[in-house]
Amino acid sequence: MIDGFQNNRRNLLKGAAATLSLAALARTALPGGAFAQGAGPEVKGAKLGFIALTDASPLFVAKEKGFFAKHGMPDVEVLKQASWGTTRDNLVLGSEGNGIDGAHILTPMPYLISAGRVTQNNVPVPMHILARLNTNGQCVSVAKEYLDAKVALDSKVFKTAIEKKKAAGKSVKAAMTFPGGTHDLWIRYWLAAGGIDPDKDIETIVVPPPQMVANMKVGTMDCFCVGEPWNAQLVQQGLGYTALTTGELWKDHPEKAFAMRASFTEKYPNATKALLMAVLEAQAWCDKPENKDEVAAIAAKRQWMNVPVGDVAGRIKGSIDYGDGRVVENSPFVMKFWNDNASYPYQSHDLWFLTEDIRWGKFDAQTDTKALIAKVNREDLWRDAAKALGVTAIPTSTSRGKETFFDGKVFDPADPAAYLSSLGIKRIA
Repeated sequence: MIDGFQNNRRNLLKGAAATLSLAALARTALPGGAFAQGAGPEVKGAKLGFIALTDASPLFVAKEKGFFAKHGMPDVEVLKQASWGTTRDNLVLGSEGNGIDGAHILTPMPYLISAGRVTQNNVPVPMHILARLNTNGQCVSVAKEYLDAKVALDSKVFKTAIEKKKAAGKSVKAAMTFPGGTHDLWIRYWLAAGGIDPDKDIETIVVPPPQMVANMKVGTMDCFCVGEPWNAQLVQQGLGYTALTTGELWKDHPEKAFAMRASFTEKYPNATKALLMAVLEAQAWCDKPENKDEVAAIAAKRQWMNVPVGDVAGRIKGSIDYGDGRVVENSPFVMKFWNDNASYPYQSHDLWFLTEDIRWGKFDAQTDTKALIAKVNREDLWRDAAKALGVTAIPTSTSRGKETFFDGKVFDPADPAAYLSSLGIKRIA
């Protein structure tokens, strides 16, 4: 059987630098999955939360295509959460308290939860980030009233427009999905780069992702930052347009994470490995071009996102109708689940998120970011799972190096203080 796989190696592995190796491909054809030859998972299931967003697709696929079951976890439940606040609350409870064990989650949230920054009575609940679920794939969308102003990547144009609106006595609001989360940080970065203070010049509000379009329809906000399919749906309904994709702010930026309560990973190491292997395999599957239509069809289903397939399919394949006359095919900012090391949880990326949350006062300036990352980021478990799957292209460093943003700012993981000092608008001295 393995000889047969070897004969077809090029066809099976075309186009993916970090695709599963022949050994992994052979393993997928055999029953038993990850632990057929060794100790199996300590439990057969886990409760995993998700928000209705396209970047949760690896969890949908792992469930529907049987990857969880294949790796010895047939009883995994993938459970819809109403908001990121609900996700947090259910993670604090844990499955033993009728909550959840892990989740598709905004990357900074496991840090905020672990440090007790967003929990009731500031009680820390240790979390572990096991993988990055995707890079790119979010957008800043604006109401159609800004169409004539041509608000796009340069937020200075937006600043001029909102100054006119405020002068007329009207309020201006920007919506994001969770304070200190990725969408909060993307829209803050965009606003601040154009000279807009997100805490003084505009009001920021929290709106769950699936409610963004409805709130824009009734005029609740002027702009929002969220993942797909809600930006595409806004365009489809003619309520606004995509000003920019977040990949334009920072190409191949990290986004969601797959995280578990530390109590689960420590109590059930084999089950954790099985879950991680299933998710990694699903991520690789999601990023194969020939699977994109099926990914969209799965994600659009009622139990997952409950939206028309067309609202998912275009942008997941890199076809972006911005809604303002711009139409881009094969966008370089397409969401990635696996390709270009999208799944590997670089510690340098977590450091950027912590640095930005320090910038905006979500963490104290004295926070020992190195120690916190060492506790939360479990890239060692990712490497272990990837090796067990036969992945050959594993990053050799926990840092992706210097990162350059659209406005020319550079984040050097070796010197986050220099990056902070280069930023004009911030909440710290």
